[in-house]
Amino acid sequence: MSASAVLLPLSSHATSVNSESHQASDNIIAIAIHGGAGTIEKSRFTPEKEAKYRAKLSEALEAGYQVLDMGGSSLDAVTAAINILENSPLFNAGKGAVYTHDETHELDASIMDGKNRQAGAVAGVKHIENPINLARLVMDESVHVMLSGAGAEEFAQSKGVKLIDNSIFDTTNRLEALHKAKAKMKKSMQTSKDYQAAHFALDTQYKVGTVGAVALDKSGNIAAGTSTGGMTNKRFGRIGDSPVIGAGTFADNNSCAVSATGHGEYFIRYNVAADICARVQYQGKSIEQAGNEVIHDVLMPVGGTGGVIIIDTQGNMSLPFNTKGMYRASKSSQQKSHIAIFKDDIAE
Repeated sequence: MSASAVLLPLSSHATSVNSESHQASDNIIAIAIHGGAGTIEKSRFTPEKEAKYRAKLSEALEAGYQVLDMGGSSLDAVTAAINILENSPLFNAGKGAVYTHDETHELDASIMDGKNRQAGAVAGVKHIENPINLARLVMDESVHVMLSGAGAEEFAQSKGVKLIDNSIFDTTNRLEALHKAKAKMKKSMQTSKDYQAAHFALDTQYKVGTVGAVALDKSGNIAAGTSTGGMTNKRFGRIGDSPVIGAGTFADNNSCAVSATGHGEYFIRYNVAADICARVQYQGKSIEQAGNEVIHDVLMPVGGTGGVIIIDTQGNMSLPFNTKGMYRASKSSQQKSHIAIFKDDIAE
């Protein structure tokens, strides 16, 4: 088992959350969430900071699980969990969105229904408080899958969604991160004069950050959703994998549901979310095996950093990542809640 495998105590013995050992039962419910992957090391956390992250992950997990427990849909559970994370400045989504090169914020999100592969996505929106809600609205009330920028916001207004000022996403720590990223790139370009090379020289922390959820409801349907503020210092309307169906988000009852987090360009190029589900559906692999293959064997050799959360209709969950940490949590009607941040978080 990889160092990043998540273990969840089911009874007196710790059992892998991505184990195939338990079979489907009537009305099983399950949910997994993530708050981004990257250079997340315990040495960088005070006890107070760690407690804040764990508390918010727990709040989001329980919000989603409560929806499922009351008979709600996996789509509603995913939306509820992501709303909690979007409304927190701790994560790179919604209130905690990173800054673009021009010191503004551009947000992306997508959601997908495993029952019928309906999907909705928005990209580059600047005045939407909860992008995942707009992605859901695109799926439910438009004839399209993805809307972007001003057009997405015009659609939002036509559906009664209030536009908010972009400054609602301003945070001091994200602005400091932008200034550091610009300084690092400026220094790098003094030597290479190559913007692309300077960008690649940036630390992973400036290129990642996302929130997401996957869920299984009592009807046996799975869903996935992802929301992000994108990449620090991004320019030219850059869009990552989070709103791209098949890259950052995918769900199909015939295979699995996936929400991704990481360096989006790689997740787009390697069609990560859909690739994992295809390995499950067409090669008969477990979600644990498929996820580990893509995250560790496909992405790692080419420099792709990040992770995914995966769920199937049997209630199996897998949360592999190839970075130093990933904010993550999971719970099911057969497994108690598990909150983890660092690579060596095994059981609590």
